[in-house]
Amino acid sequence: MQLRRAASGFSLVELAVVLAIVALLVGGAMATLSSQVENRNQEETRRRLEAAVEALIGYAIVNRRLPCPATATGDEALASGTPATGGPCTTNFPTNSNGFLPARTIGIQQTDSQGYAVDAWNNRIRFAVANAVTGCTGTSTSPHFTSQANLKANGVSCRPNDLVVCASSVGINASSCNAAPSVTNQNTVAFIVFSTGKNGAIASAYGPDETANLDGDPVFVSRPPSGSDAANGAYDDIMLWVPVGVFYGRLIAAGVLP
Repeated sequence: MQLRRAASGFSLVELAVVLAIVALLVGGAMATLSSQVENRNQEETRRRLEAAVEALIGYAIVNRRLPCPATATGDEALASGTPATGGPCTTNFPTNSNGFLPARTIGIQQTDSQGYAVDAWNNRIRFAVANAVTGCTGTSTSPHFTSQANLKANGVSCRPNDLVVCASSVGINASSCNAAPSVTNQNTVAFIVFSTGKNGAIASAYGPDETANLDGDPVFVSRPPSGSDAANGAYDDIMLWVPVGVFYGRLIAAGVLP
């Protein structure tokens, strides 16, 4: 007598287990891919910021001054003076609506339709340049860094006296780190370039430390990134600053100063 072979197949329980495993594998792959994309964006943004620093120093070597931050287009915004000689800036420190890297002025290529330099998330890169100075043996005429004549006349004894980088916004005021830990002192930073990170286009998502970087004063915060659940909120800004000694050193090496 010939036995009929029983038909085989997956039960509903077995199918559910297989689908759950597939879902876990797909979810893990997506998370890994998302992490890789974010890492690439961060690395690309740092590369663009480093290129911006070099372009700003190159501009200063050629034009014997730093440019002003941009406000309405990708060109620097001078409050007075001319592009040939420089002068006071319309703004020295960024807010939500101004204080951008003047990409067209310095020749940066990754820009949006209005000529502003952008990071890897297509958010506009910010730029701050010191305004106040101290310790000058020359005439100490302001502005120092954005004026061709003043930079030469004041000389390398002048130190910046406003830009400062803190480790937190807790305890800062509008002019100093105050009670907050400081990363730099008040007489170190000639200029700053920074990205507002992935959440740069969503002001409502900023943590207090990110908000402090766009409040129009010379006090900035730089710290490791964190999510919104951190003690002082979200932070994903990427910031580079150039010490005045490095800036002067490059101009001296190029024969621009003293």
